[in-house]
Amino acid sequence: MSLHVSVATEAWPIAGSFTIARGAKTEARVVVATVSDGTHTGRGECVPYGRYGETVESVAAAIAAVAPALAREAGSAEDAGRAALQYLMPAGAARNALDCALIDLAAKRAGTPAHVLLGLPAPQPLTTAYTISLGSPDAMARAAAAAAHRPLLKVKLGAPEDRARLAAVRRAAPAATLIVDANEGWSEADLADNLAACAEAGVALVEQPLPAGADAALARLPHPVPVCADESVHDRATLSALRDRYEAVNIKLDKTGGLTEALAVVAEARALGFELMVGCMVCTSLAIAPAVLVAQGARFVDLDGPLLLVADRPHGVRFAGSVLHPATTVLWG
Repeated sequence: MSLHVSVATEAWPIAGSFTIARGAKTEARVVVATVSDGTHTGRGECVPYGRYGETVESVAAAIAAVAPALAREAGSAEDAGRAALQYLMPAGAARNALDCALIDLAAKRAGTPAHVLLGLPAPQPLTTAYTISLGSPDAMARAAAAAAHRPLLKVKLGAPEDRARLAAVRRAAPAATLIVDANEGWSEADLADNLAACAEAGVALVEQPLPAGADAALARLPHPVPVCADESVHDRATLSALRDRYEAVNIKLDKTGGLTEALAVVAEARALGFELMVGCMVCTSLAIAPAVLVAQGARFVDLDGPLLLVADRPHGVRFAGSVLHPATTVLWG
């Protein structure tokens, strides 16, 4: 199979802004890898993550640099390109875009949905979290009140006065299940107090309260609320060291380096006894479509990326309130 690889960068405006403990943004900058055999074309989208030193430019360059080697490897067998990616590139956004593009290409060549090629059941609708960005207690309360009809809200924290923010959100959305995401913004000194505030508010899960690499305190201190690793988990190799610190892991394709590794992480995480969460960056439906396959059966699903945009791609996932319906195979897979 002769393979041509191309790469493009895109900017998608966010409705308002998206703010976490590390900063705010008003657009989602994504990288799209396209692979073609001359007849069929597959696409994959990734979101470079500055937390790991990635930029749109560096990720696009990495995809372009590996293209010749990938084209050579892919010529030997239908799935050889995906297998080659695992040693040609490290886990990360660039590998994710290419892995998903290769799966999309294989599905279109075969005329068979991706889930069938991968031996997975047909994806079913999922209830996704909806994100409340970090802001003042009043601003977060207003956002929560507007989203109070949604069953699952993800509350961004990680700054002084988090207790007041959380209390304001809970008052504004008394019936919603809450997930808190501190994005590494807490410290060992305030961890116990913040976890207690989460317990008082009836929070169901707390994501990454301490910085990755500085989270040993989680093994010593009680967890009145289950704690989920996000920045601390990437691929399978990172899982075993987290067993005494976290009850759950958040799997994102941009961290695992693609759908191929994400599915392997799911199997390994379940074997180790972790609860599963599947998340995303702020992205379009092209990135969400493969993540939906990973999220089947997950305890928590956070795939609201397209909901945060001014507009999404054609043929994208459809949202009925917070229920996400899988994208059509016209878009991906």
